[in-house]
Amino acid sequence: MEKPINRFVHGIIDYKYAALVSAAPELAGFKDEEKTATTLCRVMGSGALMYSVFTRYELGLFRVMPFKTHLMIDFAANALAVTAPWLFGFYRNERARNVFLGAGLLGLAVGSLTQTQEMDETNPQMLSD
Repeated sequence: MEKPINRFVHGIIDYKYAALVSAAPELAGFKDEEKTATTLCRVMGSGALMYSVFTRYELGLFRVMPFKTHLMIDFAANALAVTAPWLFGFYRNERARNVFLGAGLLGLAVGSLTQTQEMDETNPQMLSD
C-alpha cells in the first residue's frame, strides 16, 4: 500500500510545522512561565526550517540533503519532542507538555505516512515518481 503523503505535501507540512512550533509558546500561553520549553520550541522550529531548506525535495531551496536523511532527522526530533517534557523538567506544565506531545506525535505520524523515494536529480519535476 502506497503511503498517502508525497514529498511535496511533506514539504508544505514541514514549513507550517516549523512556524507553528516556533509560535507555540505564544499561542499556547506558556512563553513567560516555561523558559526551557519556549527555548526548545524556538530551537525545534528553526531547526526544522533549516533542514527543510537544505533537503533535496520540491520545496528545498538548496537541495543538498537526501530526503531519507530528512525523514530520519524528523523521526529523531519528534521522538525528542514527545519525551522533552520529562527530559527537560516541564511535564507539570500542562500547556507546554501537551504542545510537545502534540507536535511530536503529529511529526511522527506525518513521517510514518510519507513516501520515502528520493527526488530524481536529473529531472526535478514537482512530483517525480
